Amino acid sequence: MSRARLRAAGLVAPLAVFVGVTFAVPVVLMLVRSVYDPTVADVMPETLARLEEWDGRGAPGEPVYAAAAAELMRAADERTLGQVASRINRVQSGLRSVLVRTPRLLRETPAGARREALLDIDPDWGDPATWHAIRTAGDALTARHYLHAVDLDRATDGTIGRRPEEERVYLRLFARTFGVGLTVTALCLLLGYPIAYLIAHASPGNARWLLALVLVPFWTSLLVRTTSWIVLLQTQGVVNDLLVALGLVADGGRLALVHNMTGTLVAMTHILLPFMVLPLYSVMRGIPSRQMAAAASLGATFAQAFRRVYWPQTVSGVGAGSLLVFILALGYYITPALVGGQSGQLISNFIAYHMQTSLNWGLAGALGGILLAAVAALYLVYDRAVGIENMRLG
Repeated sequence: MSRARLRAAGLVAPLAVFVGVTFAVPVVLMLVRSVYDPTVADVMPETLARLEEWDGRGAPGEPVYAAAAAELMRAADERTLGQVASRINRVQSGLRSVLVRTPRLLRETPAGARREALLDIDPDWGDPATWHAIRTAGDALTARHYLHAVDLDRATDGTIGRRPEEERVYLRLFARTFGVGLTVTALCLLLGYPIAYLIAHASPGNARWLLALVLVPFWTSLLVRTTSWIVLLQTQGVVNDLLVALGLVADGGRLALVHNMTGTLVAMTHILLPFMVLPLYSVMRGIPSRQMAAAASLGATFAQAFRRVYWPQTVSGVGAGSLLVFILALGYYITPALVGGQSGQLISNFIAYHMQTSLNWGLAGALGGILLAAVAALYLVYDRAVGIENMRLG
């Protein structure tokens, strides 16, 4: 038995290592980055230590200025100033340029009182908000990324409040993302249920052809499928040309079907539809067709037989397909980025933006952490309501 277990463990080990390296480790690292950022604390420890004694009212004393000047010049020599300036600028916009040019100008001033030298370089050094930003960015363990992810912020007195109106974007994005996920799931269920029913009750030969048509999208690149919808839905595209030819739309009043939410919903529904059809078909093919005939022989209408006999047996497939489509829809960002335009952007697009462009990995990790928690909660709800052991995926 022990030898058999070792053999089984050896067979599973490569897959376990692959999943751990490519999935578990990156997720853990991003979750850690969302609450831990020691960049400023490592570069400016003396400044932060002296700021602990500052009461937060008015500009700090000369020792704080002297420590900040020395550590900023050392950071410039060690080429870590850019990272520090970026972290502090995320707390208070506009400070990056102040921090980057300060060491160079300090070297041109005679040694002496650093307070006056810094104030001559830029009046922002006399603003208490600057020092609050440095102290806030210096917290190695912080919840500010999660506060930012839900449009909240911590004031200088420690109270938590909502961010300014023009900076409240993420809650709306989360609402839009979950709304799109639910809409796409409903559309896939509405379209996929009759398709799966047709395949399950077709002859074996026809069922094979119909099932092959459902699987065709898997043989085509996601990027190709997405860009194809741009060709079809654009103002001068096939759909608008057909509507104009049929006289349903005037040539000067062509519909805007792409680079908006309409394009996002159409493309995502098309891409995710097979993930709804396959679980439904897997369940439906195990339901004997004679049950509906038996219900009809007892006087039930088709609607009554479907509602009381057929539908309850397909609930596990509906749940599995809906869960799969909804979770996949939450993480889509290529399709919304290409066909969605500004109004079709989802939270995943902003996670990618912070990962690739702004390099604010802490905020990206916080947004991803909230999305991961929502998916985990949905999984638990499904497990409690239906039972994960009843999931049928094909």
